[in-house]
Amino acid sequence: MKKFLRRDARRFFKFGKGKGKKASWRRPRGRDNKMREKRKGYPAVVGIGYGTNRKERGKFKEKEIITVMNLQDLRKIQKHQIGIVGSVGKKKKLEIAKAAMEMKIELKNINPEKYISKNLKGAKNESKK
Repeated sequence: MKKFLRRDARRFFKFGKGKGKKASWRRPRGRDNKMREKRKGYPAVVGIGYGTNRKERGKFKEKEIITVMNLQDLRKIQKHQIGIVGSVGKKKKLEIAKAAMEMKIELKNINPEKYISKNLKGAKNESKK
């Protein structure tokens, strides 16, 4: 998938120099803008032909994305699906991560092993104080 950046995003630090929110796509509207005129040697402008296939749209690694808010949602996940842990608290997130490790379910936004080890260390330090 082609990454479209706003005009001069690679040139100026105030636009994040190729990264960040400010570098995100904005349509070039200026009178003399070369990108708007689709001149040779300038970055491409967003158009209909660049869209992804309908079958692949909204997927991650060819898997359907499911929001996980509790353990029941986690149990519903099948092989062709991947989980995203929703906005839940630390305690519930730990439960979900442990269950995901046991069930060998892939989660997109957290690595269960790292998350568990990090938070268990934090819990041990708090209990000692």
